[in-house]
Amino acid sequence: MLIRMKKLLIRPLRDDAEARDCTAQLGEFGPWRILGITPERIFKDLTNPARAVFVAESDGQIIGLLVLHLGGSFDGYIQLIAVFPEFQSRGFGSQIVRFAEEKIFCQSKNVFLCVSAFNNRAQKFYGRLGYRRVGELPDFLVAGQAEILMRKTTGPLLAFAPQK
Repeated sequence: MLIRMKKLLIRPLRDDAEARDCTAQLGEFGPWRILGITPERIFKDLTNPARAVFVAESDGQIIGLLVLHLGGSFDGYIQLIAVFPEFQSRGFGSQIVRFAEEKIFCQSKNVFLCVSAFNNRAQKFYGRLGYRRVGELPDFLVAGQAEILMRKTTGPLLAFAPQK
């Protein structure tokens, strides 16, 4: 079956109303639901001014989200990436990750992300994109569940020279 790739626009989240719409979408699927992460927590993450929050649009419809943490110990951390279920398996996730990498690799040699240990599909997806498992964080988000820390790198951190 041939799946036609549509153009993807990735832009900053506009406002709280858009954050609420995205929160409702996220609460319906994936690891957030399995982990019991509340809509209130998701909304808080999407409206955190310390994060860079983006929506992915195709044909004027929001199809996914990206939340980046661009400072601190893990400078270049993908906190959240999601493609809503009806838009999965069309290449959008790869495009969103590439967008995140372009932003992060301008300021760091490393991109980090966590994926739930039970989420084998996501682990394989990130592995295909060049991410490697670098550790396991037991009880990181919720008790009894582990997160797998993954990293994609272009070299040692101290060899980094910021782009001007």
